[in-house]
Amino acid sequence: MGHYLLDTCILIDFFRGNEKAAQFLEKLDAPPFLSALTVAELYAGVREGKERDSLDKLVQHFPVIPLDDEAAIKGGLYRRQYGKSHGVGIVDALLASSAENKDLILATVNVKHFPMLKNVYCPY
Repeated sequence: MGHYLLDTCILIDFFRGNEKAAQFLEKLDAPPFLSALTVAELYAGVREGKERDSLDKLVQHFPVIPLDDEAAIKGGLYRRQYGKSHGVGIVDALLASSAENKDLILATVNVKHFPMLKNVYCPY
């Protein structure tokens, strides 16, 4: 297996007890990466208390990729190109550009949001 950048949906599924998400993460031979955008999306939906504590602990186990200028530019262009035709939002466009720039495979269950990528993988 290659190195992965995880889409937010996989970690949400994991937190909700989705066995297939857990199995995918357990089978990886290298720690997957998270985008700073995914981290922000996770924290935007977390509840204070045990859920927040669990998220704090989980995020510490992943290398986090910051959004850089190159990814921001390419992501904006992807949003412009695929926004209307494929419903690609800005966060998905930025995740795609980050994965490409770091030569990572984007792991997602929403493959249709990433028509611009060759290295996209739906694990379940």
